Amino acid sequence: MTAARQQRKPSPFIRLLFGIVLSGGTFGPLGSRAATDYQLAVNPETGLAISGFDPVAYFTEGKAMFGRPDIEFKLDGSVWRFSNEGNRGAFARHPEVYAPRFGGYDPVAIGRDRSVPGHPLFWLVVGQRLYLFYSEKTRATFLADPGRIIDTAERKWPDVAPKLGQ
Repeated sequence: MTAARQQRKPSPFIRLLFGIVLSGGTFGPLGSRAATDYQLAVNPETGLAISGFDPVAYFTEGKAMFGRPDIEFKLDGSVWRFSNEGNRGAFARHPEVYAPRFGGYDPVAIGRDRSVPGHPLFWLVVGQRLYLFYSEKTRATFLADPGRIIDTAERKWPDVAPKLGQ
């Protein structure tokens, strides 16, 4: 490692403090609800959030991109993958911005009092939030009236979210 890189590398104490803040410790309000809107739709076999797709790439690249297994970030028991270090850093600083709204569950289904995990290939960014959909059909339904569907899902989410995983 070059001398310049060694100087830029944070001390172990700074890394520990950063980890505590990101995990929702006493230094900051960032908890699982802020990051994942209650319970995140995670693949139970792999533990991967949004099937290993890079959540930041939807915003920066405008497309769904697989994350790399060597660039991961663990948050609230879920593993997030990223296509590059910059995306991992952006997510680590602001998971509440990049994590899919409603924990990755389809907002159309939530509006119908159901919890259906969205698929990472059926997605939209609306109002600077990422939404995942079960199918192209529910994505099209959302596109027809996103404001109404978001409002309905927002109202029903507090009742649907506690039932996840039951």
